[in-house]
Amino acid sequence: MTSKKQETSEKIMAAAIDLMAIKGYNGVTTEEIATKAGFTEKTLFRHFKNKQNLLESAFHHYHYAEEMRDLFSNEIRWELYADLMMISRIYHQIMYQNRKLILISSRERDNLPGFKESTHKHPQQLKDFLTEYFEEMYNKGKVIKADHERQALSFLYMNYGAAIGKISADPILEALSIEEFIEESVSIFTRGITP
Repeated sequence: MTSKKQETSEKIMAAAIDLMAIKGYNGVTTEEIATKAGFTEKTLFRHFKNKQNLLESAFHHYHYAEEMRDLFSNEIRWELYADLMMISRIYHQIMYQNRKLILISSRERDNLPGFKESTHKHPQQLKDFLTEYFEEMYNKGKVIKADHERQALSFLYMNYGAAIGKISADPILEALSIEEFIEESVSIFTRGITP
């Protein structure tokens, strides 16, 4: 995608996220999105075909799959605590940056055909990265023998729950900063799977 075309797409996606976060998916029109982005509705359709494709494109563009792929490919040190701290910090950073999009997707995923399946690709990919990581850590003698997919799911949902709690301003998490949560949860998790 050329930089001008990409810039146009990003402006349209950002406008859609802002408007849908306030009005909901059904409460905003493609014309409103295009106008907010500074383009015509025709330009929006040329880039995204329809509103659902626009929302799915925004979700995939701003979500964490590529950053996590890079992290697992280039940043892993095979030191359990340090690696899990890094993974958690980046995960929470991305989730917070994308908080509007996360809230939109959680509200709309059951209302749009195929959207739930489409948005599930990112957590599935992270689960796969984590499963492979725990398998390799077991091969290196650094974690206990266990079902590595379940370890990955436990770690993923521990972080997902906290991220959603922070995004939705759950009062139960008010007394704890996200950094304190990460440090405590990773410490407990690490102790639990270290031989």
